[in-house]
Amino acid sequence: QVQLVESGGDLVQAGGSLRLSCVVSGSLFSLFSMGWYRQAPGKERGLVATITVGGSTNYADSVKGRFTISRDSAKNTVYLQTNDLRPEDTAVYYCYAETLFPRRVYWGQGTQVTVSS
Repeated sequence: QVQLVESGGDLVQAGGSLRLSCVVSGSLFSLFSMGWYRQAPGKERGLVATITVGGSTNYADSVKGRFTISRDSAKNTVYLQTNDLRPEDTAVYYCYAETLFPRRVYWGQGTQVTVSS
């Protein structure tokens, strides 16, 4: 089992920044990738950014150049630095971790990011 705890969500003005954190714990020997998804009211959950244990990253087009994903393997923590936030970034941000054995995706409880115009 893998547990994830997110933090860092808040209410910010447009143009502001936040750093989201996700601490991962549990059976991590086959951890493959981690990252962030988000879900706005009335919309489906969508990818924001991912990072593999090897350090490869992937971003949604809508956040490229504004968000940066990183991880601290010693702390088992993945971060999402969000800059130049826009009202359309308002959503619940969910952290995930993917393991290979078993092949499974685990989710955190979510953290709310609200951007006011």
